[in-house]
Amino acid sequence: MDLLPVLSTATADLPNRQRLPHWLRRDIPSGFGHHATAKLIDELGLETVCESAKCPNRSECWSSQTATFMVMGDVCTRTCGFCSVKKGRTQALQEDEPQRVAEAAKRLGLAHVVITSVSRDDLPDGGAEHFYRCVQETRRITGATVEVLTPDFIHCKDALQRVIESAPEVFNHNTETVPRLYSAVRGRSSDYRWTLELLKRVKQEDPRIKTKSGLMLGLGETHQEILDTLADLRDHACDFLTLGQYLQPTANHLPVDRFVPPEEFEFLGDQARALGFAAVASGPFVRSSYHAREMVVETLN
Repeated sequence: MDLLPVLSTATADLPNRQRLPHWLRRDIPSGFGHHATAKLIDELGLETVCESAKCPNRSECWSSQTATFMVMGDVCTRTCGFCSVKKGRTQALQEDEPQRVAEAAKRLGLAHVVITSVSRDDLPDGGAEHFYRCVQETRRITGATVEVLTPDFIHCKDALQRVIESAPEVFNHNTETVPRLYSAVRGRSSDYRWTLELLKRVKQEDPRIKTKSGLMLGLGETHQEILDTLADLRDHACDFLTLGQYLQPTANHLPVDRFVPPEEFEFLGDQARALGFAAVASGPFVRSSYHAREMVVETLN
């Protein structure tokens, strides 16, 4: 997700979906909260990663009147092999989008707001100034804690400083996978070492900011590779971790190598805590911003 979004990216909307193991099948909640959230997002002309990345937790989150706002459009300049967000020609930034995000967060009564974006390598600063404005306006209007889930800014390396200056409570950038699979999963534009240094730099510039990252499992990584990657993240001062199951969005995306059972996620979560992560969410349905507020509450209160 490069999203950000995205530990995650998708529900497996495929012909063989019935072959999903039993632990990846569940009832879809609905109700007034879900419809009210959808209506508000449509009214304010906003994008959410919940829809664009086909997140399997959308109904659960919307029913609870929470959402992850995706700014700077719904078209990404990256062609990652796992992500269902549209690719192609981007559009100009909407100057009033920070105000609309803040208004949506206010109306939903959110105590913790997650803001992500598509990758915008076409912009001189990769969208860093837009992130800054979204964070500042959301905090001004709502008083909520704010989490950003950003691209890697690899083509505009000085842009990260502007995001840091907005002082989000949480800075999230997903590692997504292990080093051996990086180019296949995230494309040649991304770099594993740069991702690690990005997280470390945030912590060095402002130690008050909690750093966060996540991995998708089931792409062909080994158990030892996972543990080595978690150790790398801790060595680069990463505070929060999410681990979830990769699900193939369409037949044109990377295939699932295996479905990781819940007990393995539980074991890996315990291993991560032993390494020193302050908060860990590990499970088949976990995504980058899944229960994000709970992580903040655990560590900031």
